[in-house]
Amino acid sequence: MDQSTAAYQSPLASRYASDYMLKLFSADTRIRTWRRLWVSLAKAEMKLGLPITQEQVNELEAHIGDIDFECAARREKEVRHDVMAHVYTYGKAAPSAAGIIHLGATSCYVTDNADLVIYRDGLRYIRSELLAVIRNLADFAEEYRSLPTLGYTHYQPAQLVTVGKRATLWMQDLVSDVNEIDFAIRNIRFLGCRGTTGTEASFMDLFEGDSAKIDEMNRMIAADFGFDELFAVCGQTYPRKTDSRILNALSSVAQSLSRMANDIRLLQHDRQLEEPFEKNQIGSSAMAYKRNPMRCERICSLARYLMADAANASMTASVQWLERTLDDSANRRISLPEGFLCADAILRLAANVTDGLHVNEKIVERTVMEYLPFIATENLMMEGVKRGGDRQELHEIIRTCSMEATRRMKEGYDCDLLSRLKERKEFGLTGDEMDELLRPEKYIGRCPEQVTAFVNAIRPMLEGAAEEKQDIEL
Repeated sequence: MDQSTAAYQSPLASRYASDYMLKLFSADTRIRTWRRLWVSLAKAEMKLGLPITQEQVNELEAHIGDIDFECAARREKEVRHDVMAHVYTYGKAAPSAAGIIHLGATSCYVTDNADLVIYRDGLRYIRSELLAVIRNLADFAEEYRSLPTLGYTHYQPAQLVTVGKRATLWMQDLVSDVNEIDFAIRNIRFLGCRGTTGTEASFMDLFEGDSAKIDEMNRMIAADFGFDELFAVCGQTYPRKTDSRILNALSSVAQSLSRMANDIRLLQHDRQLEEPFEKNQIGSSAMAYKRNPMRCERICSLARYLMADAANASMTASVQWLERTLDDSANRRISLPEGFLCADAILRLAANVTDGLHVNEKIVERTVMEYLPFIATENLMMEGVKRGGDRQELHEIIRTCSMEATRRMKEGYDCDLLSRLKERKEFGLTGDEMDELLRPEKYIGRCPEQVTAFVNAIRPMLEGAAEEKQDIEL
C-alpha cells in the first residue's frame, strides 16, 4: 500500500497549504535551523576566546544540510530527548566538532530560537499573501466604484451603495490585519543563549564572569539570524505571550476573510456576485446545474478552525509556571504550525476568489430597480412639496401605495410602486420627471469618491508586494 494513503495526513498539508509553508515547517527546515544555531554559537564562542577552532566551525558548517533523520530517531528512542538525539547525530556527521556542539546551551536555545526564526519568516510570507488579496480587491473596487448596488442592513434591503464601495469594507479589515501582522513581526525578539533558567550562569563560568562577552555573544548570534533585539529577560524559554500575539494576528486574518467570503456567499445566492467557476468544475454530484460557492465556503470552514486554534496560545501562555514548564511543548508543536498552514490555505483561496470575482451587472441592476422606487420615495415627496404639494398628504399616498406594492410583491408580482405613484397628480410630476428622479447614481452618495480616496491611500502599501513575495519564496 502507498505510504501516503496508509497513514493519516493533515489535510492542511495534503490539500490546502502552499509548498513554501510546508517547506518552512518541515522537519528539514527545523533541524537545519538548529544546526545553523549551533554553528552560530560555536562561531561566537570562538571569536570571544573559548577553545574552539576554525576547523571545527568549518566542519559544522559543511554538514548543516546532511541530516540523518533515521540516526536521530534511533538515538531519540534510546535517550528520550530530541535535542540531544540531534546533537549526537550532528556529532557523527562532524566528528572533530562533536565535543563543542551545544556548549553552554540548553535545549531551548535551538528549539525556541528556531521557532522564532520560522514564525517570523512565516509571518512575512502571510503578509505578502495578504497584500496580494488586498491588491486584487483594490483593482476590483476601482473597476466597480460607481456601479450602484442594493445595500443591506440586517440583511434587509437598505439604501444604495456601490459594488466597489462594498469591497473597500473588506479591504479595510484586511489592511487592519496587515498592521496586526506588522506589530507581531516587530515585537518578535530573539531569545539568544540564556541558560536553563535565563540567568546565563553557564556562560558566566565559560567566560569567567565577563558579562560583556555574554552580551556580545548573544548580539552576534541574533545578528546572524536577522534580529536586532533580544528579550530583555526570560526564563528558560521566550515568553509564550509571543505565540499568543502571533496566533491572534493569524486569527484576525481568518476573521476578515470569513466575513468577506460570507458576503460573497450571500450575494452569490442572489446571483449578483460569483466566485470563479472553471469550465469543467462540478458543482454537485446530484444537481448538475449547481454553481456552489465552494471556495468561499472553504474559506469560512478553515477560518473557524483557525479562530478556534488561536485559543491554544492564550491558554498556554496563561499557565507557564515560574521559569519553565513543559506542558506547552506538545500543544505548540501542533497549534503554531497548523495555524500558519491554515492561514496560508485561507489566503490562497482568497487570492483565487478575488482574482476572478465576477459581477452579474444585469442582476445587480435589476435588484436595484426593484427596490429603488421605495428608496426614492423621500426624494419624490420633497420634489412634490417644491411643486406645491402637501407634505403630509404626499406621505400618506406613498405609505398606502408602498404597502399595496409590497403586498403584491409578496404574492410573486413585480414591484409596481412607481406606476402607482405616477398615477397620482398630487405630486405635480410627469412620468418622465419621476423616472429622472429614479436614476440610481443619484442615491449612491460619495461612494465613488470614497473608493478612490481609500484605494489611493493604500496603494503605497501594495507597491512592490509581488516582487517581495517572490523574494520570500526564493
